[in-house]
Amino acid sequence: MDDLANLCVFLMNNYSGDETVNAGTGKELSIRELAEIVASVVDYTGEILWDTTKPNGTPRKLLDVSKAKKLGWRYNTELEDGIRLAYQDFLAHALRGKA
Repeated sequence: MDDLANLCVFLMNNYSGDETVNAGTGKELSIRELAEIVASVVDYTGEILWDTTKPNGTPRKLLDVSKAKKLGWRYNTELEDGIRLAYQDFLAHALRGKA
């Protein structure tokens, strides 16, 4: 979340174009890897089931972040750390009944 907010502010100050600028790490990640990261962060120890009868969707899950990089922006938070921070924030609010 912080990286996205930082990129938005960065673009407001450094970009006047009309093309899409993606935020991300530039690292490819499979849906399985993402599910495993989320499971780890939330301490889920159950089985993750995959419905192989459904289409896979896009063959690659990778945003092109070259425009942001060319402008001088870099991400600061690894995906797992960002998911962990978001989950901790959710828990803090959920425990207060504000989820």
